[in-house]
Amino acid sequence: MFIKTEILKAISFRNPVKLPFSYWVLVIIRFALTLLPQRGYIHPDEFFQNVEVLAGDILTIDIARTWEFNPKFPIRNIFVPKMILGPPLHFIRIANPYTRHYFDLDLKTPYYLLVIPRIFICLLSLINDYCLYKICVLYGQNFRNRLKIFASSYVVFVYCCRSFSNTFEMIFFSMLLYLVAECMLKSDKVIYHNEFLQEKYEKAATAVEKVKIFKLSTHLPQHSLNKVIVLATVVVIGIFNRPTFVGFAFPPIFFWLHRGLGSKVVGFKDFHYRIFTFIACGIPIALLLILVDSGYYGYVTMADIESLKISWDNWVVTPLNFLRYNSDMRNLTQHGLHPRWLHLAVNVPLLFNVLGVLAIVTLTVNTYRFIRGQYSKLPRIQSITGLMLFSLVIPIAVLSLFPHQEARFIIPVLIPLIYLYGNHLHANESDGPKARKFKTTLRYTWYTLNALLTLFFGFVHQGGIYPFSNSLYHEIKNNYGDHTHVITTHSYSIPTFLLQLESTTKVWKDKKTGHKYRLAPTTFIHKYGSLPIDELFVKVDDVLTNAEMLLHDYKKKYRFYIASPCSLEQDIRSVAANYPYIELIEDFTYYPHFCTEAFPNFPTKHDQFCVENKFIRTNESRAVDLNMLQRISCFFKKFCLRIYKVKPVTKYRI
Repeated sequence: MFIKTEILKAISFRNPVKLPFSYWVLVIIRFALTLLPQRGYIHPDEFFQNVEVLAGDILTIDIARTWEFNPKFPIRNIFVPKMILGPPLHFIRIANPYTRHYFDLDLKTPYYLLVIPRIFICLLSLINDYCLYKICVLYGQNFRNRLKIFASSYVVFVYCCRSFSNTFEMIFFSMLLYLVAECMLKSDKVIYHNEFLQEKYEKAATAVEKVKIFKLSTHLPQHSLNKVIVLATVVVIGIFNRPTFVGFAFPPIFFWLHRGLGSKVVGFKDFHYRIFTFIACGIPIALLLILVDSGYYGYVTMADIESLKISWDNWVVTPLNFLRYNSDMRNLTQHGLHPRWLHLAVNVPLLFNVLGVLAIVTLTVNTYRFIRGQYSKLPRIQSITGLMLFSLVIPIAVLSLFPHQEARFIIPVLIPLIYLYGNHLHANESDGPKARKFKTTLRYTWYTLNALLTLFFGFVHQGGIYPFSNSLYHEIKNNYGDHTHVITTHSYSIPTFLLQLESTTKVWKDKKTGHKYRLAPTTFIHKYGSLPIDELFVKVDDVLTNAEMLLHDYKKKYRFYIASPCSLEQDIRSVAANYPYIELIEDFTYYPHFCTEAFPNFPTKHDQFCVENKFIRTNESRAVDLNMLQRISCFFKKFCLRIYKVKPVTKYRI
């Protein structure tokens, strides 16, 4: 009876604990920053790979459907975005009539369209916190320090509250690590007691003792296929979300398959049985996701299913299309090629600063020890440390093989990184005065850098796009029916769904006559990336000429804007002078707005452009030499987004 009780205690994971107050403060800050809202714009993919497309489907509005969702060759799965972003967008669609009627609150405005999906994603990001907490509790590690370090990371404040597919990938990875960690611990305990009882059984002197021990062994729970259905489901969904998830899923699944291998009770038979069962459990969810994608992109219809006229051409497998697309070097060249050391040398320190550098140094030391054969000083392979170590190294190594590398691709490794090294920023009882001082310095450096990076990526980077979109939304709404032309240059694209443009693809029906019709577009967003200014004004000339012709022939009023970084002010004015019939009027300036596409030059001592454009204040009416403080002030004030209203000079009007 005693042995049975001990076994039950050993396999019990209940351990009620209290989370530190400072952690809850950081969680509140996470939600508060999301509600402000964060006007920073990290990358177009945070809108155009997910929420833009879903908003077009659910809210029936005009959106910019990017090439990844082209039905001819789709590479993006629609299931995960629908599951994560569908609920908040459906909430907006259903609740909006009631909030407008009872509270005079329109949810279909840029603020709520931006914030409500982000708040939902922010709630889901707590899954990462929970998984880290549970792993620490299971293995008796200090979860308080790790949770505070994790919750203070700017990756959590910024990336984890945005609709990146990498954000969803991080959630799946965290779940996978927790599930595998739990399975490993349970298997270790069950295998230990199984071997213990087996040894007692062999040493038992009487048949009665052997029967008692045998009965006790039957009370041991099954562990070999623990969580297999859930694990297979998470892995398959993660791969359909981003095929790069294979690199993240490999270490946890490898450790799950190898649990107890080499012990007296687990052999290669169990290993192969686990593999086949895992694959078999993953097939149904894979088929379901293929069916969802095939139906969404129009490859299979209910008529095809009813008539049973289904062939291989009726199915689309988006992960395979993703791999086919990215295997072509010409496609990767369009998105930018990077050196294969970029993740390790740049992206790891950029995302994880102090901890990233600490991890690189520690892994370098461990590599040296491995080469020297000092295996006793290395972490044990079949342990939670081994799992986290491989889950940190393997994904970065795999993603480094591809020549297109962006920092957000590796944000999921934050969980194993924090588990391994998060506690290194807090002093231990055995640390001396110098070690304590050093760790305190590291910890405050971590907090300071993450605060600065939160401000930069959350509010400064491309920070003028959202407020301009908000102003543009009200401009379009207040001048319904007028044509609006917007040219953006050297900045990210405006998320079209924020403008709530009426659908021009939906068929409308006149209630009186019953006639069906489609609306003609009235808002035109022209995206020219980093097109040279002289070529840009050729486009401006064309747009203005067409708008003037429509005004003259059909009395169609229009508004025409150019959105450009302030650093291009001099170039724009210089080129615009070549078009005497075009008048540029400075309409508004949004500050701050940082973009690398048009990084401003540091003003020289004799730079009079700063004075002429009021980047600095001076009482002098003549040319003046700028001092260093004025030059610095002028430089930082160039980090803004300037909106120009474009009109024809009156005497040239058609």
